[in-house]
Amino acid sequence: MQRLAVLQCDCDNSAMNPMQDDLFGDADAGAPAEPAAQQAPSRRPKRAGVQPATVDASLQAIAAQLPAHLRFGVSTWSYPGWDGLVWDGAYEPSLLSRQGLTAYHQHPLLRTVCIDRTFWRPLTTTQYETYAGQVNEDFRFVVKCPASITDAQVRAEDGKAREANADFLDPQLAIDQFVRPATEGLGDKLGVLVFQLSPLSREWLQRPDALFARLGQLLAAVRDFLPDASPVIVAVELRDASLLGDALIHTLKAHQATFCLGLHSKMPPIEDQLDVLRSLWPGPLVCRWSLNRIFGPYGYEAAQKKHDPFNEIRSEDTHTLGWLARTIRGTTSRGQPAFVTVSNDAEGCAPLTIARLARQLLEP
Repeated sequence: MQRLAVLQCDCDNSAMNPMQDDLFGDADAGAPAEPAAQQAPSRRPKRAGVQPATVDASLQAIAAQLPAHLRFGVSTWSYPGWDGLVWDGAYEPSLLSRQGLTAYHQHPLLRTVCIDRTFWRPLTTTQYETYAGQVNEDFRFVVKCPASITDAQVRAEDGKAREANADFLDPQLAIDQFVRPATEGLGDKLGVLVFQLSPLSREWLQRPDALFARLGQLLAAVRDFLPDASPVIVAVELRDASLLGDALIHTLKAHQATFCLGLHSKMPPIEDQLDVLRSLWPGPLVCRWSLNRIFGPYGYEAAQKKHDPFNEIRSEDTHTLGWLARTIRGTTSRGQPAFVTVSNDAEGCAPLTIARLARQLLEP
């Protein structure tokens, strides 16, 4: 991560697709934003545990002008390089992983977080409760369903497929290993359940009807489990661009789910994914900005190598930032919730990218 002064985005609006406005109807992008309830970092003597950084007053002022139903956050948080940005010191990653949320949630711009570790292994209700106990009542979590349910393949440690996954999109497993513990452990602090489908085999891609029928069964089970009028958002993220189409839209609509914008090189650029959101409008925005496109579809290792120690912007992406800011503005100006999480692999430092996004949103 990089330590740069927070930059303003120089987005070229003339390059944007004019159809973008159709997603938001007659939304007034200049309408005053509903102030968000923020908790200022406490100024306390040093003590045991992770302490928050002293945040610049300008970020406090920016946060106060953002809509209350907009939540920015990061994907994982155990980075010592955020010293001075989120933490007041270069803490060990293991300590940040266990206790970092106690400081993280006090940053005025960070009102959600994506718990990525759930993708690799199911968590227990108690583990979710531990996370919930580290944040205030305003905070909301984004959690990912385990890959043991959303990946059609059982994979070796190197990521290569070994065999077909008999539990792929199993509704009961999704409830027992993911939805139930997350809802019981996080309670009112649960914001979004994300079902990220890993890259699919040719067999599944050639049978989209069977795929979406199975996905529909899972989403139906999730919707049946959640209480009526639950504010929890159910979102589906893809890794195969060929699945963006009517079958996806029909399945999401049928089960009151939404599409998660996945910003990385395995999917088209953000502007080419927005047709799905237009078809689901009005509705919430869920976006996970995971990887800068310059690194290619398998570029996480290269991105980590370039960006370490993750304290400054090293791979600026004004194109994606500009499109995303406009999409956020259009969504929130119509009163719809927006959850936007950012990885260090997007530009090099997730907290600074979020600050850039926030500044972009407040530009005339």
